[in-house]
Amino acid sequence: MKLTVVGCSGSFPSAESACSSYLVEADGFRLLLDMGNGALGELQRHCGLYDLDAIFLSHLHADHCIDMCGYFVARYYRHDGRCDPLPVYGPEGTEHRLTTAYADTPSASSMSEVFDFHTVKPSTFEIGPFLVHTERVAHPVEAYGIRIEHGGRTLTYSGDTGVSPALDDLARDADLFLCEAAFTHGKENIPDLHLNGREAGETAARAGARRLILTHIPPWTDPQINLTDARGVYAGPVGLAAPGTTYEI
Repeated sequence: MKLTVVGCSGSFPSAESACSSYLVEADGFRLLLDMGNGALGELQRHCGLYDLDAIFLSHLHADHCIDMCGYFVARYYRHDGRCDPLPVYGPEGTEHRLTTAYADTPSASSMSEVFDFHTVKPSTFEIGPFLVHTERVAHPVEAYGIRIEHGGRTLTYSGDTGVSPALDDLARDADLFLCEAAFTHGKENIPDLHLNGREAGETAARAGARRLILTHIPPWTDPQINLTDARGVYAGPVGLAAPGTTYEI
């Protein structure tokens, strides 16, 4: 598998990065994890506008899904004809949320003309060549982490979450654990919302993940503090997500 960081800023785009969006590729198949603010423009640096094969939305906060509205325009009003429906996996109510956010779709069913919506629940299923397992994680809205397996290798993406036993299970022995670290240890302490760098490192250590990449760090959080905190509790390699960075898994 190849992972490309399209955007990794948390809550809102920074001067350097769009919000959460990650491109996973294997066997010619392209799966996009989330499409937050600014991600649609950045995606076109790495993938043709109509070359995605599926999209997974971890949850329906704007910094993870709002650029789907722009992508609807690109697919619905394409100059040489409307695109066929693209599989979109998201929490219950994804179609309604995106239709409401767009606010002026031609009809209440227009989104489904170019997106084939699938409701995510805790389960194991296939997306193209990937075997995926999803679990609900600790966030104020319905949110899912995802474990992606292909060719004997595993990628886990936390989505947005506080400390969660489900996330420990998803990250078990993962080759790469892409984990949010929005909070700063000792500064924010809001249960079931976000992880800090220390908690991300502790999760990786408990799970036995082989590599940890911290992501979803908002502009007001110092990433170097979170990196140091994670390294203090996790013995494996730790890095910071950066737009355009690729990882071979």
